Formats: sequence, C-alpha cells, structure tokens
Amino acid sequence: MPMGCLRSVSAATMATFVELSTKAKMPIVGLGTWQSSLDQVKEAVKAAIDAGYRHIDCAYVYKNENEIGEAIQEKIQEKAVKREDLFIVSKSGNGLFPTDDKGNILAGKSTFLDAWEVMEELVDQGLVKALGVSNFNHVQIERLLSKPGLKHKPVTNQVECHPYLTQEKLIQYCHSKGITVTAYSPLGSPERPNVNPEDPVVLQIPKIKEIAAKHKKTAAQVLIRFHVQRNVAVIPKSVTPSRIQENIQVFDFQLSDEEMATILSLNRNWRACVLRAASHIEDFPFHMEY
Repeated sequence: MPMGCLRSVSAATMATFVELSTKAKMPIVGLGTWQSSLDQVKEAVKAAIDAGYRHIDCAYVYKNENEIGEAIQEKIQEKAVKREDLFIVSKSGNGLFPTDDKGNILAGKSTFLDAWEVMEELVDQGLVKALGVSNFNHVQIERLLSKPGLKHKPVTNQVECHPYLTQEKLIQYCHSKGITVTAYSPLGSPERPNVNPEDPVVLQIPKIKEIAAKHKKTAAQVLIRFHVQRNVAVIPKSVTPSRIQENIQVFDFQLSDEEMATILSLNRNWRACVLRAASHIEDFPFHMEY
C-alpha cells in the first residue's frame, strides 16, 4: 500500500490546522488532485492557492505532478504565496502499480517495513519533512510502530472517509498513537473509475442535504465540515474554481452534536475505492475491520 512523503512544513496561513507529531501544522483542508486531468489540474491548483489553500495533496501515480509543480512555481513567482507557506504531500507508486495479464497488481518481494527504511533516509537527507502512510489498518500501523530501529514514525494515515465509511475505530486508534488522519474521497468520489450505477451517492444523502439546507450550505461543505470537527484533515478534489473556493468555506458554521451524531449514524462500511486489483496481496489492508 502507498506511503507518503510530506515535502514541506506549512506556515500559519490558514485558520485551522492539525498538528503532526513533528509539531508541524498541516492545514486541515487541502486540495485533492486524484483524477484531475492534465489540461485542468494546473489551473485548479492556481485557483486553490488564490482561494487560500495551503495544502495540496499529490501522488506520483496520479501522473499530474509536473503540472501541479508548474502551477505552484507560477504562484510563487507571482508572489501570491511563499514556498514555505505550502504543505505539499506526495505519495509513492512504485512502477505505477504493475499488473499481471488479468489486471491484478503484482506484489514485490519487499515489505512496507523495508520500504519504510528507504523512506526514512529521505527525511535524514532533508529531502522530505515527514513520512505518512495511506490505507493502513491498525495492525499494519502497529507493525510499523513496533519495527526495530524505527527512526521516524508516521505522522498521518490517509484513508477513505465519509458518512458511509466513518472510520471511527481507526481514527480513534490513530489519534491514540499521535497519528493524524487525512480523509480522502470525502465526497464519495463520484467521478471515480468503474462507478457502479447501484452504488450510493454520498452527496445525495437526504440527511446530509437536510443539514446543509438548515445551515444554508452545500452538501459538500457539510461533508467537509464533518471531518474538520473530528480533527481530521480532508482533501476534497475539484477542478472547478467555484467549487474549489466553496470547499474551503467551511470555517464559518458549526455542526451541532446532534448533527454530528446523525452523520456518524449513516455508517455502512461502504467503500468507493475498494482496490480489488490488490485484494489478493498479503498486506491488503481492507480484510480487517479497521
């Protein structure tokens, strides 16, 4: 499963952060870039920076990091933002997930513990500021934390999280270990590949829409605010400037305890991103409850 390299520490440019175990402050709302096309992602990142985003989530496997880098450089050159104000997250994807003739992801001989040792060298060399993991269950995190000679513990675990997959046990576990959680696909990833017409649509959940109407907000804003109030970083993806701006306008309202409980009650352990092509791998994380 992919592990992430946090390339820089953010300065205090946003109102709300999650504090990492390194004492760095990561902006709690970031821009997701998965499935952002090459002809749209550059303008999306520039729009996000203009809207106040200082946390950009990337990955080598998304195949759009060059364009994201160009957008960041342009905004720095315009003096719209300083590099030290930006918190850039990347994730490794060795060989873009090589597959066999049936489309199943091939597992290498190295384990994630072996990979972690190599990644720790990146921190030691000053190439990245901190390390994180993605899609790890609590047993895998425990294995990593118990690794002999561990030099750098993971600062965050990036997992799918939304009202139909609330991840309560995993979030509680991670927080108990001083590890933050970052929610990907917080809106249910409606534009994901291979959408099944019978799959639920998170943005259309009636109770979410009712809560949104009460606060005069959009369903997306309620879904994002849900994570903010759980002290969970959240990285909604969009390439539409108006929605990018809308998605960060979540600090001017508060969900009540009752509303939070209502959203949590919607959990059905449903995943939008099931990673079926990797389900045969020994370290596949979703065979466990959390």
